[in-house]
Amino acid sequence: QVQVAESGGGLTQAGDSLTLSCAASGRSVAYDTMGWFRQAPGKEREFVAGGRWTDRLTTYTDSYADSVKGRFTLYKDNAKDTMYLHMNKLKPEDTAVYYCATAPPNYSGSVVRVLTDLGSWGQGTQVTVSS
Repeated sequence: QVQVAESGGGLTQAGDSLTLSCAASGRSVAYDTMGWFRQAPGKEREFVAGGRWTDRLTTYTDSYADSVKGRFTLYKDNAKDTMYLHMNKLKPEDTAVYYCATAPPNYSGSVVRVLTDLGSWGQGTQVTVSS
């Protein structure tokens, strides 16, 4: 059974950059659907970025929430079974607990739906952006 663990969160200032990592163990996630969600205090969990990797090359389809498009970049190192979220130009409203999730490749549907319904989730990592 696959497990994922997030790391890389912390306290930073507006305008700074931060890279989150999501390391998988238990099986290869090379072809998985993977993504990031976040939950701010008092708010519902929301989708941040996700992708469906179709083969062992870097070709994949990805999507981003409008609030992070152009600032956040999703990528993966298959050799390490690790997915990353590089966050640029951070804003105070990016403050949240960030969760990663992964689901096997044999499910159809949107990235959000597959991960929400079928994903294996980590415990989250806190990102705090001060103004």
